Amino acid sequence: MIKHFTSSVFVFGLVGEVWKLGLIKHPRLRRWMIAGGHVESGESPVDAALREVEEETGRRVRLVRPPGPAVPPAFPRTVLTMPWWITEQPVPPDGHCGDRHVHIDHQYVAFVTDPDEVTRKPEHPFRWAGQDELDDLAMFADTRLLAAGLFAVVPMLGVGAFDAMFILTSLAGDGQS
Repeated sequence: MIKHFTSSVFVFGLVGEVWKLGLIKHPRLRRWMIAGGHVESGESPVDAALREVEEETGRRVRLVRPPGPAVPPAFPRTVLTMPWWITEQPVPPDGHCGDRHVHIDHQYVAFVTDPDEVTRKPEHPFRWAGQDELDDLAMFADTRLLAAGLFAVVPMLGVGAFDAMFILTSLAGDGQS
């Protein structure tokens, strides 16, 4: 099976005093989705994540690294933000491949500084959705599931003060959070 690298981003913004998830309405799939798409030639998954968010939502974001060990300060290489998850998803033919194929999706978490700031005209309809709205939206179940877990930890991520074990157990849903 053909495999293509893709990047997707859970974009969060503080709208008023409530954390919300930014979603685009995909024209072909007719669902509310997180921004994302194929990694183009010459791009890293990080580059693709940032580009896709700006193209599809009109917004610039700051990626948030997942919990994990820090790279030593003297490390001599460029360190890219790690995705929170890498998943494989079988998909039907699309604009990049005329056959069924698999997306190897690098899934990131990001924040906007100002939820109302738009830097360019978005390619897709965009909306902010609160956690309590997700069940009523036409979304893919896996996106809804991951978003629900992220909503539990987003307030800590937004201020940069987080406990890695709390985040990992919250996302795993083991009831210890």
